Amino acid sequence: MNQLDLNGRTAVITGGASGIGEATVRRMLDSGANVVIWDVQTEKFEKFEKEAHCIRVDMANEETVYQALDETLKRQPKIDILVNSAGINGVNEPLKDYPTDVWRQVIDVNLVGVFLACRAVVPHMLNNSYGRIVNLSSVAGKEGNPTASAYSAAKAGVIALTRSLGKELATTGVLVNAVTPTTVDTPILEQVSQSHIDYMKSKIPMGRLGTAEELASLIAWLCTEDCSFSTAAVFDASGGRTTY
Repeated sequence: MNQLDLNGRTAVITGGASGIGEATVRRMLDSGANVVIWDVQTEKFEKFEKEAHCIRVDMANEETVYQALDETLKRQPKIDILVNSAGINGVNEPLKDYPTDVWRQVIDVNLVGVFLACRAVVPHMLNNSYGRIVNLSSVAGKEGNPTASAYSAAKAGVIALTRSLGKELATTGVLVNAVTPTTVDTPILEQVSQSHIDYMKSKIPMGRLGTAEELASLIAWLCTEDCSFSTAAVFDASGGRTTY
């Protein structure tokens, strides 16, 4: 593992209690960052002990997002990094059968949650003329996966939001990028049918699923000062599935 320099930086990681978010927390801690986790999975907070401060947040609820922001700023003087990793898969159903309530939930968590977190944190980054934001999208947001219309639509929205916000902030010292992983071997796959997993794996030229640690390495680098001339960009991590 290469050593990254995040000494003295404070990172907020949504969805940091498991999966890619958790791997990113570990990589950030190893790189010297102070980490605050925003997540709804309170039963998983204990494993972080005193390594990271954990706050219960429903990312689809604006009130709890701003409460988490207030609590974070009481403990940390500033927020340098925001990683939007919180997300849910929804169900695997054709669009004609997709439950409307589940559709709205997927959009609320995966897209509206990214908007709310960015809206809350960006003003504080602007005050410091520095920030790094990384939004987790997906190859589904580029290509669209069958029987995953809500997830695909939400992740496409994350790409567009990232490009828009990155251009808005391009001259401010706050850089905004997205990462588009293919299927990664994390607990979120428990929400997905095996046939859907097999379909997605079959489309990866490298012939395997990604790992959370591989994604965390890319995310963490995008949060360093070494990433200085990339913003409003989308970084692929798909084992060759998508190359644009």
